Amino acid sequence: MQSPFSNLPPVLKNLLIINILCFIPSLYYSHGFSGVADPVGEHFGVYYFNSPMFRPWQLITYMFLHGGWEHIIFNMFALYSFGAILEYTMTSQRFLAFYFICGIGAVVFQMIVQAYEVHAITGQLNLAFPDLESSYLQYGPNAQKLYDIFHTPMVGASGAIFGVLIAFGMIYPNAELMILFIPVPVKAKYIIPVYILIEISLGVTQFGGDNVAHFAHIGGAILGFILVKMWRLQGPRNFI
Repeated sequence: MQSPFSNLPPVLKNLLIINILCFIPSLYYSHGFSGVADPVGEHFGVYYFNSPMFRPWQLITYMFLHGGWEHIIFNMFALYSFGAILEYTMTSQRFLAFYFICGIGAVVFQMIVQAYEVHAITGQLNLAFPDLESSYLQYGPNAQKLYDIFHTPMVGASGAIFGVLIAFGMIYPNAELMILFIPVPVKAKYIIPVYILIEISLGVTQFGGDNVAHFAHIGGAILGFILVKMWRLQGPRNFI
């Protein structure tokens, strides 16, 4: 029986394998087998840059961790679906650079938005690490938001994946995609911009209980757009 990885280009294949391997420890801790919190997420998920738990390597390692089955399945399915054609189009070396630039750019963009939120709440950027009780006394209803920014790590390949999505839509705009709940194929140049607009809307409104880093997704898409333009990437003439 042929392996599902056998016909994949090398960078895509290794990204998929590394993400799956890095997901295994989170299963162990999330099911309570160890009796302790997940140290992998705590050390390798990325924290807000002013948090004492932030480490530079987290800007890369966070991309290989995921928060649950739904999270990793969606990201890896999107990477599997669109990554191969982009790697063949860009070359493997450039696709690898593209993926990491989008992923790092995504978290930097998210941190810029968080810095704006911290400044809006406190009037400063260089804030001492807040505990929840003192934050409530000082900042009232905004305390939980402030606490979450400093204490909650971000994980997931979604920022890099959004860069992949926007690149596919730009390079292969007329590729027809089958979308769930839509009975007819829709061209990439229509569906992907709509998806990005939805992310912008969700990021701006940010409903209570929504812990998705929407602005990281937007940041990855922006970096993807810039790189496609800078590198002048194009698909085959008969596919545009």
